[in-house]
Amino acid sequence: MGLVLDSSVLIAAERQEQPVRQMLVDIARSQGDIEVATSVITIVELAHGAARAETAQRREKRLRFIQELASAVPVYPVTASVALRAGLIDGVNQAKGVRLPLSDLLIGVTALELGYGVGTSNLRHFRLVPGLAITQL
Repeated sequence: MGLVLDSSVLIAAERQEQPVRQMLVDIARSQGDIEVATSVITIVELAHGAARAETAQRREKRLRFIQELASAVPVYPVTASVALRAGLIDGVNQAKGVRLPLSDLLIGVTALELGYGVGTSNLRHFRLVPGLAITQL
């Protein structure tokens, strides 16, 4: 099994000025030798944060972090299979009155499609994805 990292974990590492490689070493140390990846949706979320940086220096620092991440781990796309599964889960959830941000749903379903869990500090949202293994990081 592997882990798809959610933006909450990556944002925390970036804010603590932890290099991507060191963050991955720390995850391997705590979780064992597992495949670590991320979703293209997480890259979107991180880029959004870079665009909203309060200074040009901070924006450039965030963009470097994103580039390091994308070169260090596989970045999985939203496929037709992910989209279909996410839509079905979202429909069932909304029929029950449960709302889950689309970005978190897509990240969670990407992990499911890979047979991975999600590594996150955002337990509240990811618990709403049925069958998803969640690792709090």
